Amino acid sequence: MSKDEETPDEAHRADGLDLARAMMRGAVAPGLPGAPSGRRKRKPGSPTRRARRGSEGGMSGAYPDDRDPQLLGGEVGRLVDQRGWGLDLQVRGVFARWTEVVGEEIGAHSTPETLADGTLVVRTDSTAWATQLKLLAPTLVKRLNTELGHGTVTVVEVLGPLAPTWKHGGRGLRDGRGPRDTYG
Repeated sequence: MSKDEETPDEAHRADGLDLARAMMRGAVAPGLPGAPSGRRKRKPGSPTRRARRGSEGGMSGAYPDDRDPQLLGGEVGRLVDQRGWGLDLQVRGVFARWTEVVGEEIGAHSTPETLADGTLVVRTDSTAWATQLKLLAPTLVKRLNTELGHGTVTVVEVLGPLAPTWKHGGRGLRDGRGPRDTYG
């Protein structure tokens, strides 16, 4: 036996060479005394190897998978696809960019209200603009379908401004004449 080789019965050396040799012997021949057994004791509260595995049973690899942190944009896109919110978000996007889609002049005098079953309801700020928008309805349908997809908007329903109500209080007459000058 040479001077560099030590038996496992020798005392612990302060320079740590005995530990390094024991580790090397364990890697080459795990059955030798003094070599590590290959099994580590689990710390209390730490997950087991089986608990660390994913639902497929494999360990995490070099590439990202479902258990890794994901970018927010990708997760929101996946959620939109799963829930079927794609068209609703496109419609809301067009409503938000209404002036950009229909033009400055039309956008300044009209606002979209709803889109349901292919019917877009647009409210204008005057009856003159309501008439003008009714004449431009086919052009609006074409522009909106290029933004949202073919067949999304089929009809544009144009409403005039909201008229003031003259009814005050809980009681009223059914065929009353409305507000008139009663002092003359």
